[in-house]
Amino acid sequence: MLAAMLSTDAVIGAFDEALRTLSRGAHAARPIPNSADPQAELTPDERRQSGALMRVNHVGEVCAQALYAAQALTARSPEMRRQMRAAASDETDHLAWCESRLRALGDRPSLLNPLWYAGAFAIGLAAGRAGDARSLGFVVETERQVEQHLEGHLQRLPEADAVSRAVVEQMKVDEARHAHAAEQAGATAMPPPLKWLMRAAAGVMTRTAHYI
Repeated sequence: MLAAMLSTDAVIGAFDEALRTLSRGAHAARPIPNSADPQAELTPDERRQSGALMRVNHVGEVCAQALYAAQALTARSPEMRRQMRAAASDETDHLAWCESRLRALGDRPSLLNPLWYAGAFAIGLAAGRAGDARSLGFVVETERQVEQHLEGHLQRLPEADAVSRAVVEQMKVDEARHAHAAEQAGATAMPPPLKWLMRAAAGVMTRTAHYI
């Protein structure tokens, strides 16, 4: 059934998206938030803290690219496909901003990004195959959890790292907008056990990406 839903061009496009995401060559359509503002010098400990947190955020954006690509690939309607691609465009900005911050902080992305991407893509395919309403429900729950995660990072990022904080603030605004758009489009609420499983999986990912 899945094979019947996917054209050769769509599969090639998804493969190309994976390569671009994992090659660290993301290009943002929007400028990095507050990039022109002066930034106070960070201490070595502050730089390490910011680097670890932005690496986790970068992993989240790698996963977002995979999820939206898979959900667009399996969308049943053109409207759903357009909505997923529009959200993915915002996530590409986030990916590029996180990459920029990691370079500026002298840190690196997670070494496990190919694994994170593959796992998220498989989850996105499963969500998409469940139908557009359930796929939208998955978007709502994912983005709500990401909002909470980003709020936690705002509490932990050094006050002196104004650029990283501005990036995370804008990411949080965009994620809330994605969740609202999915709700307006007819999302079906996720069952509580699935929400718990999503939180548990995200917890493993964030704890691992903090170091690796």
